[in-house]
Amino acid sequence: MEEKKEIDFKAQGKKNRINGQIFETKVKDDLQKMEWIVSKWMNTVEFTKDSKGQLVPAKRKYNPFKKVMVLGTGFPDFICFRSSINSEKEVIGVEVKSNGSLDQIEKGMCRWLLDNHIFSRILIARKKQNGRKIEIFYEDFSKKYSNKT
Repeated sequence: MEEKKEIDFKAQGKKNRINGQIFETKVKDDLQKMEWIVSKWMNTVEFTKDSKGQLVPAKRKYNPFKKVMVLGTGFPDFICFRSSINSEKEVIGVEVKSNGSLDQIEKGMCRWLLDNHIFSRILIARKKQNGRKIEIFYEDFSKKYSNKT
């Protein structure tokens, strides 16, 4: 008779959050090596009942168990900018996702940010396994979700 292993979702969630933070730091360091100026994005898109979106400051989350206020819950995760060759500023957003897929709400936010010219483009940073090494792979939101909903 097989023994069923009980899954400790609390420990799994804690491990996933830590791994997410580590990967987010790696992405930030990688962008800085590519000469981007990177900062945490502190805003998000909020949709009203009539489906109109607006840019609002991200709400801070309070963790009552650790008694700390969590900052940096904006969407996307980072705002990056640099001067291009013709001395124009290029401003992009970067969302860090280990699996590289966005849910329906996040896709809507990305479309709104691009349609309202907040960012010139939005990149999705995901993990890519190369042998034993985990590499960072960047996908352009517009190319990945061009004619998908």
